[in-house]
Amino acid sequence: MNDQLDLDATTKILDAILQAELAGVVRYTHSSLMITGPNRIPLVAFMKAQATESLVHAQQVGEILTGLGGHPTQTIEVIEETHRHGIHDILEEAWSHERRALGLYRDLLSCVDGDSIYLEEFARTMIGTEELHGLELRKMLRDFAPPKPPQ
Repeated sequence: MNDQLDLDATTKILDAILQAELAGVVRYTHSSLMITGPNRIPLVAFMKAQATESLVHAQQVGEILTGLGGHPTQTIEVIEETHRHGIHDILEEAWSHERRALGLYRDLLSCVDGDSIYLEEFARTMIGTEELHGLELRKMLRDFAPPKPPQ
């Protein structure tokens, strides 16, 4: 690691990522419980897999954070919820969450660029993972018509 690495800025971004990933565990677990309808089984499996992956990401980020001398948070990011539990709404909320995580990993890459190959590669890998999640969610949303407003 380069001596030029801004530890304060890096650990703050890592802490924000940790909060977002932990919120993802809760979000995706909640979503898996709320899904109903004929596509419930594969969508529940998808949401549970996303929750598990968010936990793994949180653990990876926490290890890096503590390795840099930071102290991981015990809080999670605020979870915005529409309180609408149709599949379209759940997928839109997931897509919004993934975009937020993607932005945080891009912030990390910008912060460490040129100062740590390991952190750059970690950030790039996570950006790729989040972009893939976004592609999957967009494909899942493609065949849904937006919900009709109540009359």
